Amino acid sequence: MREKEKMLAVVYGGRENVTLQTRERPIIQDKGDAIVKVTLTTICSSDIHIKHGAVPRAVPGVILGHEFIGTVAETGEAVKKVKIGDRVAVNVETFCGECFYCKRGFVNNCTNDNGGWALGCRIDGGQAEYVRIPFADNTLTVIPKNVTDEQALFTGDILSTGYWAAKLGELKPADTVVVIGAGPTGLCTMMCARLYSPSKIIALDTDRKRLETAKEQGLADIILSPGKEDLVKRILEETHGRGADAVFETAGGSDTFKLAWKTARPNAVVVVVAMYEEEQILPLPQMYGKNLTFKTGGVDGSDCQEIMDLIACGRMDPSFLITHRCRLKEIMEAYDIFENKRENVLKFAVKP
Repeated sequence: MREKEKMLAVVYGGRENVTLQTRERPIIQDKGDAIVKVTLTTICSSDIHIKHGAVPRAVPGVILGHEFIGTVAETGEAVKKVKIGDRVAVNVETFCGECFYCKRGFVNNCTNDNGGWALGCRIDGGQAEYVRIPFADNTLTVIPKNVTDEQALFTGDILSTGYWAAKLGELKPADTVVVIGAGPTGLCTMMCARLYSPSKIIALDTDRKRLETAKEQGLADIILSPGKEDLVKRILEETHGRGADAVFETAGGSDTFKLAWKTARPNAVVVVVAMYEEEQILPLPQMYGKNLTFKTGGVDGSDCQEIMDLIACGRMDPSFLITHRCRLKEIMEAYDIFENKRENVLKFAVKP
């Protein structure tokens, strides 16, 4: 029987317990489901947060992975938009499309039990050979023939996050943008901010290699490292003494939230993209009069088709983020490299 077929999968067993196991292959449970054969998956910083016990909603025993692509292997009878054999990118969020939040585009807050960020957190995800996808018509985006697997891999998560963040930033042509953090999410945020024709993008990070990547890829105009220079002073110098028009905090470090509001000009928008493992302080007396707008929260991944179109027409190509490749059976070593940021890693492409 199909339900007894076995596959390899990465399983979260509780705090600091992530292992590669043999699990049963998933089956259709609802008429809106699809079964996707995973062709490429990756590790996200959110998986590391889950490993550290920093995601309370994560369910022990769940298969990890929420950033992956694959081929449709089976569909429920209600699935209309995708068919068996389609190459598809998978949205980080599964969503019903019918609840109060979905109808307003806030798919991260879908009220269905399988809605929002469920894959690889509350229900089995894509660091496996096969995965069940609820609400397949909403969650899957067909990959055009001229888009490679590696180009499409990040559509549903970090590229969606960058695209969402740039929209929240209310960017206008000739704005000056600061992006704190030049990791994969920060680089995607810079890539999407470029779509709005800013006058300059200033990237901040402690990792010089990541900053150099941002510069080499044409994503950042100015790169700055803490410890080497006074970051607030330098940003004021680059912005006519005002500060940045929009600041994106993608790093989630111990002092990066403070740096975000300090480098923003009065009446700017500060977008908190990072997932913090510790509480942050909002020092209202210190920022009184700056009249800042803060926007926070998880990505609303409702723009996957637009993102795929931009990749297909050559406006964006995130495949440079892939610095390492491995097979699924080697993924535990990949976790160690990724978590500890060894070998100048940005992202893994993991092939089941």
